[in-house]
Amino acid sequence: MASTLKIGITGGIGVGKSTACLIFKHLGIPVYDADTRAKWLISHHPTLISEIKAYFGKEAYFNGELNRRYLAEKVFIDKDNIQKMNSLVHPKVGEDAKQWFNEQEGKYPYIIKEAALLYESGSYKELDKVIVVTAPLDLRIARIQARDPQRSKEEILGIISKQMPEEEKVKRADFVIYNDEKQMLIPQVLTVHQALINLSKSNHVPIFRS
Repeated sequence: MASTLKIGITGGIGVGKSTACLIFKHLGIPVYDADTRAKWLISHHPTLISEIKAYFGKEAYFNGELNRRYLAEKVFIDKDNIQKMNSLVHPKVGEDAKQWFNEQEGKYPYIIKEAALLYESGSYKELDKVIVVTAPLDLRIARIQARDPQRSKEEILGIISKQMPEEEKVKRADFVIYNDEKQMLIPQVLTVHQALINLSKSNHVPIFRS
């Protein structure tokens, strides 16, 4: 088998990345969920825990778990603090993902890394191809409110405003999946899946990342 391709899948909050990834999983493709792993590392990685405490204070943890209420009230209202937290977490996730990639090498035609901030963190540079899942803003808001009814529309728009615009992500993508409830999702995933299978059979996959 040719070298396993490393594929990224990203998109803003509420676009349905996890739904698309579930279809890929049913096709037998392993998926690394960067956001879920980040939450695990924040609570279990000794070095990361020490770095977070050193910068944000010991109150950042309570009973061995990240004190999300403290961080939400004292830290995440500051853009610089958000960037600092990301600068601590993203390298650890990158190391963890690299180890996972190595464990899958040669076993599959391609594997997927799912991450909301794939472009923002710069981790897309380490991947062969990137899939962007996109959806209209009003639909994204409705999905988030259905999933997290405690979130107000203003809060959701605030989160979205801090992420790279969807138009920019789509422009950078190698593949785009439209999860707009107008186009069927499964056929789109199957088309991308077949394209990646075909790519995996070639000896060389050009990578253009900047």
